[in-house]
Amino acid sequence: MTLDQIRRESPAIRRLERRLLLKQGLSLGVLALLSGCDLSNAERVQRMLLGMSRWNDRVQARLFNPNKLAPTYPESAITKPFPFNAYYDEPEAPVVNPVTWRLELSGMIRDRKPWTLMELHKLPQESQVTRHICVEGWSAIGKWGGVPFRYFLEKVGADLTAKYVGFRCADHYYTSIDMPTALHPQTIMALTYADEMLPVRYGFPMKLRIPTKLGFKNPKHIAEIFVTDVYPGGYWEDQGYNWFSGS
Repeated sequence: MTLDQIRRESPAIRRLERRLLLKQGLSLGVLALLSGCDLSNAERVQRMLLGMSRWNDRVQARLFNPNKLAPTYPESAITKPFPFNAYYDEPEAPVVNPVTWRLELSGMIRDRKPWTLMELHKLPQESQVTRHICVEGWSAIGKWGGVPFRYFLEKVGADLTAKYVGFRCADHYYTSIDMPTALHPQTIMALTYADEMLPVRYGFPMKLRIPTKLGFKNPKHIAEIFVTDVYPGGYWEDQGYNWFSGS
């Protein structure tokens, strides 16, 4: 089987190669030369690429400085309009009822009481003007406001020694992050955009804003947060994207 045939027949490999090309300047052909991998075996190639991706995750996690802040910007630098981004078209974004919506908690959390939107708005809030960096190669600056995620995790008694924090969303998206990133001072549960209630297109009623991660690690329309030591994966991560994906 030729390299082009492998690419055509394996969407996961195409995505991995694109991801590696974007982040590391590598291609499948270069990886084959470096590793000596037999390209006629698509399954072996995929295992090799996934292994590279997991290795990249571990390196990024070790290099991550939980005290280093992402750049912030003046409001005059805000991108207008801030672009919509999701794995679906904007009209398909879920419309969540703010009255009946509840934020569910599960896993390694002491107090798993569901939270209403009003209760979240009563918690301490802060805002940030930061850059969203998309894996596709574009970026945009926006103003987000909400609850410091570390404050919330401490308040509900989350086990801060756990490895992962996972998210399940109303748009059927799911992802997960490492605990050091969850506790980073700029990671917030965003409830507003540009000082207004978070619009549907940006993730109403709540999204996680993480300026130290690529955009796809910022889940929108969050319905459940869970803490675990078991690797939870993610929508794109399970298709080959690097799990850590620091920006």
